[in-house]
Amino acid sequence: MVPEKIILISDPRVLKVPIQDNRDPLIDLASFSELKIDQRKSKVSQSFSKIRTSAALKLIEVQNSLSQGLHLLIIEGHRPLSLQKEYSEAYSEELKKKHSDWTSEEIYQEASKYVAPPEIIPPHSTGGAVDLTIIAANGQELAMGTRVNASPEESKNACFTEAKNISKQAQRNRKILVDTMLKNGFINYPTEWWHWSYGDRYWAYCMKEKYALFGSSN
Repeated sequence: MVPEKIILISDPRVLKVPIQDNRDPLIDLASFSELKIDQRKSKVSQSFSKIRTSAALKLIEVQNSLSQGLHLLIIEGHRPLSLQKEYSEAYSEELKKKHSDWTSEEIYQEASKYVAPPEIIPPHSTGGAVDLTIIAANGQELAMGTRVNASPEESKNACFTEAKNISKQAQRNRKILVDTMLKNGFINYPTEWWHWSYGDRYWAYCMKEKYALFGSSN
């Protein structure tokens, strides 16, 4: 079940938001010395460290807002539609095997908590979304309660941003991330504490903007 206050990326209200792509180009976040880039996605996509330029500049503002010694660690930005489709199909199949009694709609909704359906112009495929966390001065990731990209299934929904089944320290660390990202114009996908976006449909819906700034950048 999805908590009533959580709006999924596949919600018809989100999909109704029109798109007026402003042609903002992708830029490699590795070109910014202020940011730290994790390489775990480098083997699956050549554009994993790229996002739209205006979103990148906002990430620099986030970094500058963090306490001394803390750094953003970028996990994944742009994701080609072909890779999004691969992720979506794999997770849907995993859910089908575990929940053979679920309807196709239930599978679709549950999968949408974790991987946006490729047909809806997913946030990562617009170049407006980024998965990230925070590291300390020693390079260690702050405790956030789950690993980045933990699914609702494996984490018992502890991956939800406002989850209570995590330690107090993890809750405090998430608050640091949430407060700083929101202050600088990003929107969180509430089923994934690490997922933030600017300029996509989900951002536009949450910010009550008339239209999204980014369409597919494939």
